Amino acid sequence: MGRAAVSLSYGIQLPVQSQSTIYAESWEAAAGPEDLLHIARAADRAGFAYLACCDHVAIPRRLAAAMSTVWYDPVATLAFLAAATERVRLLSHVAVVGLRHPLLTAKQYATLDHLSNGRLILGVGAGHVPEEFAALRVDFRRRGAVLDEAVDALRAALGTDEFPEYHGKLYDFADLGQRPRPAQTAVPLWVGGSSPAAVRRAALKADGWLPQGDPRERLPAQIARVRELRAEAGLDAPFTVGAITEPLYVGTPAWDVGRRTLTGAPDALAESLRVYRAMGVHQIQVRFRNRGRAELADQIAAFGAEVAPLL
Repeated sequence: MGRAAVSLSYGIQLPVQSQSTIYAESWEAAAGPEDLLHIARAADRAGFAYLACCDHVAIPRRLAAAMSTVWYDPVATLAFLAAATERVRLLSHVAVVGLRHPLLTAKQYATLDHLSNGRLILGVGAGHVPEEFAALRVDFRRRGAVLDEAVDALRAALGTDEFPEYHGKLYDFADLGQRPRPAQTAVPLWVGGSSPAAVRRAALKADGWLPQGDPRERLPAQIARVRELRAEAGLDAPFTVGAITEPLYVGTPAWDVGRRTLTGAPDALAESLRVYRAMGVHQIQVRFRNRGRAELADQIAAFGAEVAPLL
């Protein structure tokens, strides 16, 4: 993959900013900016590699009960947190970039990278809500092809050239200046999703892959497919393989954290998580079961101090 799997880095999808019933804890419904700041600073102190924020423009009424309508804008949220943190990177997980023209996306995320002194990771995905695309007059059925070209256009638009140039079927631009430029010479671009199309897109067009919903047992075959595709294409640049772990709880919980949650002493958790490293995973996205901001911050601190050094 262009990189030896030596140690696992670890990041976190922020609470509060997206509140799907699949993963949101009950306290998040009444939470707000101060809670986000508290958790972001805790993750920054604990050595987390990134903070992640999701992207939805609008949720249709038919999905509101399951998904909720709480989805903070990733650019605004990550910029807000960039000013309150020092080293942790800022990940859009994932930006549905096909909903917006690449020049608009590039303007927003280049500014974010500039303001954060080069801490952006741009994670992109195809999207899954038809009504959202319809409202913005984007063809939902062609979202894969739109994303493929959007990635290419964004590569050009987020480069070093003040006047980026791209000529494709859907997007065509030249002689249009955009400053500030990103602080990074090349903004890392990761593709999210676990469908065959998403895996192919990640392998051939991205700097990293963010699987979505793949359990442990499915990951080795998916990683092998990424390697195969990159080898066939002659790609040997560094490539980051990610994974989303099971829910975690450091220590022995005094409440019901659910049967899928990994719990226990730091060495036991680390032993379990090192399996990801053995598969060829470079970064894990972790989620902690918790009953409030204080418990979540404590879990983040415990993971950073006691589990992470064993990874």
